[in-house]
Amino acid sequence: MPELRQRQAASASSPQDDEKSTPQRRPQTRTDEDHGISLLDIIRIIATLILAGFGTSYYMTNSESILFGYRPWYTRWPVISQAIKGAVNLTPAELALYNGSDESLPIYLAVNGSIFDVSANPAMYGPGGSYNFFAGRDATRAFVTGCFRDDLTPDLTGVEEMFLPVEDVENEGLTSGELKIRREQDLRFAREQIEKTIKRWDGFFRNSKKYFPVGVIVGSDPKSDPEVGKRELCESAQRQRPKRSEM
Repeated sequence: MPELRQRQAASASSPQDDEKSTPQRRPQTRTDEDHGISLLDIIRIIATLILAGFGTSYYMTNSESILFGYRPWYTRWPVISQAIKGAVNLTPAELALYNGSDESLPIYLAVNGSIFDVSANPAMYGPGGSYNFFAGRDATRAFVTGCFRDDLTPDLTGVEEMFLPVEDVENEGLTSGELKIRREQDLRFAREQIEKTIKRWDGFFRNSKKYFPVGVIVGSDPKSDPEVGKRELCESAQRQRPKRSEM
């Protein structure tokens, strides 16, 4: 009997004893790893891609740019220096001094009254350069006609003739009113072509990686020269005129 009581006492256990003998589970805490890629990982990936892009650009542009050739104005010292000094206003006589003959002065040229600094390319626009005749002057007419010997002037009078067709058809059966309307249309088209050509050259110098605008010409009308009157169209421009029969 005493042995039976001991067995029953040993087999009977309290709820507290069961709780002590059973290992307790700790509540799981969520970490950044449970979410997959963390914010820091994303930042690292983006930074790596940016640096890789800079390196590729630096290699492809022969160590000249980390932005694939794009150079904002604030990364170009001559442009910054000019912005600090402010725009220049020059008369035609003053502009003539900036033709590259004086090494202490920059090289300027003008298109339709706007002055551009082309000092970055003295081999082309400086003394002895193939386009030195553009330096120190506004030669808008030559930019339109292509006559670099005769048209180094801003005077555009008569240039529209370059885009007017040669009337090589004698009788087309048109009335005087119809001919007048056609003439007006031809003139409108010619002026549009002149404006388009000037705008293209202005944009070439204004948006160039080497050149930049510095100011304007003052003291004269860049579009005409009253002392000369209407200029004759140069021979090269005459040859470029379209023929009515080919239109």
